[in-house]
Amino acid sequence: MPRTYKSLQRLYIDAPLPGEAPLALGREQSNYLGAVLRMRAGDEIIAFNGRDGAWRMRIIDPSKKAVTLEAVEQIAAQTPAPDLWYGFAPLKTGRLDYMVQKATEMGAGIVQPVVTRYTQARNTRIEKIRANVIEAAEQCEVLSVPEVRDEVRLETLLAEWDAQHAERILLFADEAAAPGSPIDVIGAFAGRPIGLLVGPEGGFAEEEREALLKREFVVPISLGPRILRADTAAVAALAVIQAIIGDWR
Repeated sequence: MPRTYKSLQRLYIDAPLPGEAPLALGREQSNYLGAVLRMRAGDEIIAFNGRDGAWRMRIIDPSKKAVTLEAVEQIAAQTPAPDLWYGFAPLKTGRLDYMVQKATEMGAGIVQPVVTRYTQARNTRIEKIRANVIEAAEQCEVLSVPEVRDEVRLETLLAEWDAQHAERILLFADEAAAPGSPIDVIGAFAGRPIGLLVGPEGGFAEEEREALLKREFVVPISLGPRILRADTAAVAALAVIQAIIGDWR
């Protein structure tokens, strides 16, 4: 996105852009722009919806109940959706928010909670994860908003992987693997669709690790000589993947 507009407020809008008529926002977003940010008629924002690129929009009616916007110009074309699948064992609130936000910033295309034996948080609030994904996209100028999928148990994920993910390789951060660099392992899969699985704070149970290693599509990777917290491991692994075979190249 052009840095010319870096000072403008960015807002995710779940509606076609630019639309044929002025766009009236819902009460929550209208209150945010009108009451919280105190924006007035003539003020501009950058709007995106994950499908139609980024648009410079002007406020024509600053009502706190229904702010109305008109399109000025498209400032960035829609970027392709990232293909990187990211699965994680849900953490407690706060660290989970951080992890989901960082996955969005790091270019995950699909975000999916995976329940394991030692998962700390159960009955994950998917809508809260989606809200964190959108907030991260707004703050970091991400135009392709990751898809947030429903929570799934690890055994179900493995059983259905071939049917749902075709040729995708699943890298999993294996804390029991011999310490070493993951560069050569990851580099061997350049050009292949990739998934990353990060377990809970307590690691994978031994039977879960055995189940993972039995699958032909699963490849364990080490993240070095130190044990990392789950949220740290997620950021580290995503960075390494993007640098070696992803969109950082």
